[in-house]
Amino acid sequence: MGAVDLRPITRDEARSYVREHHRHHGWPVGFLWLHGLHDETGDVQGVAVIGRPVARALDDGLTMEVTRLCTHGHPNGCSMLYAAARRAAIAKGYRRGITYILSSEDGASLRAAGWYHLWSVKGRSWDTPGRPRTDKHPTEDKEAYGWGAWPQLSEIAA
Repeated sequence: MGAVDLRPITRDEARSYVREHHRHHGWPVGFLWLHGLHDETGDVQGVAVIGRPVARALDDGLTMEVTRLCTHGHPNGCSMLYAAARRAAIAKGYRRGITYILSSEDGASLRAAGWYHLWSVKGRSWDTPGRPRTDKHPTEDKEAYGWGAWPQLSEIAA
C-alpha cells in the first residue's frame, strides 16, 4: 500500500464510505467534524466521524466521541485518524475524548495514538418486553478508550 495523508472530506463522501465499509454500523445520527484519509490518487482510504458523546452522562460540552472509524486496512491508518481526532479536539478546547471498540478488537491503534483503556461495557440488547426492537448492531461486550482527564474515574475508584 502506498502513502496516505489526512485531508478534508465532505459529509457525503464520508457517509458513503462508512455505509460501504464499516463492519457493523451505519452512518451516525449526527457529527461535529470529520477526518478523511486519502491515498496519493485522492481515493478515500479511511474516515473518522467525531461527535458529541452518545451517553448523555458524558455529554458535558468538554467531551468528544469518535462515533465511527473505518479504513481499508492501511497500516497505521486507524492510528492516524484517532491521533488527528485527538489533536483537533484539543485545538477546539475539548478536555477529553472517548470511543468504544468491540472486546474482540485489540485496541492497538488507539494505544498507538495516545488513547488508553477507560472501562469495559457489558454488551446488551435494546430489545425489551416493554419496547420490542430489532438489534441492528453487535450486542457483544465493548471497551471504552479515551484521552484527557476523566474525573469520573477517580469518583468510581473512591
